[in-house]
Amino acid sequence: MAKIGIIGGSGLYEMDGLANIDKVMIGTPFGSPSDNFITGVLDGVDVVFLPRHGRGHHISPSEINYRANIFGMKKLGVNAIISVSACGSLKEELKPMDFVLPDQFVDRTNKARESTFFSGGIVAHVGFADPVSPEIVDVLYRSALNLGIKIHKGGTYINMEGPQFSTKAESSLYRSWGMDIIGMTNMVEAKLAREAEISYATLAAVTDYDCWHESHETVTVEMIIQNLNKNVENAKAILKKSIVDLGRLNKFSAEGSLQYAILTNKNNIPETVRKELDIIVGKYLN
Repeated sequence: MAKIGIIGGSGLYEMDGLANIDKVMIGTPFGSPSDNFITGVLDGVDVVFLPRHGRGHHISPSEINYRANIFGMKKLGVNAIISVSACGSLKEELKPMDFVLPDQFVDRTNKARESTFFSGGIVAHVGFADPVSPEIVDVLYRSALNLGIKIHKGGTYINMEGPQFSTKAESSLYRSWGMDIIGMTNMVEAKLAREAEISYATLAAVTDYDCWHESHETVTVEMIIQNLNKNVENAKAILKKSIVDLGRLNKFSAEGSLQYAILTNKNNIPETVRKELDIIVGKYLN
């Protein structure tokens, strides 16, 4: 059976209903992950959970060690990742308390977020035209519909830098571009997951209308946390049903993403890099 990874965003710092729980500290060539990984079993499916911002929410979006987080998931044998994230809505029809399953990302970050495992003597170019894995999206969508939870399939997530929220001018600009939701974290996760051949999808919980909506109060942390806490039970319900369904799959779309992506001659790759990336590239280099 597949092993399912859950990355918990704002408001989701633990997983309910897991049996055989263990806390695992993972060392990586890229430093420390956001927190210990929580491993367990849900209805026969192996699950790995990680709070993106750490327990107690002490890591800013710009400071998250995304490479260590995804590398740790790979090291623990995860096949698919569901990223649970708070987001702002840039469309009238995407209402606070709804969920969105974006299928595209646009990067508007401006700080150096390390977004590839391939450096220091090895080059790889993975395909990223379709950044999320449709098999995960389909399962999440069916699960929410079966539970009677309002969810929207498809849309573009614009990844802003943060930690500040948008200005009204920025929010209006993104709307003019046709963006659907806005958040601070998911783009780099999706890139790294693809390089690690882990299927990835975002379950985005709409908490607010950013700051463009004239009849809606300006976004505040208090509003976001209040709305997220209201919807966290729905998120957990979607996850519980989706994990069981995903665990039955024996094929994920990100598998083989690196098959033709590594351009560096095997003999020119430094031995230290080969060893560090063995769990990702070993099957193609050995």
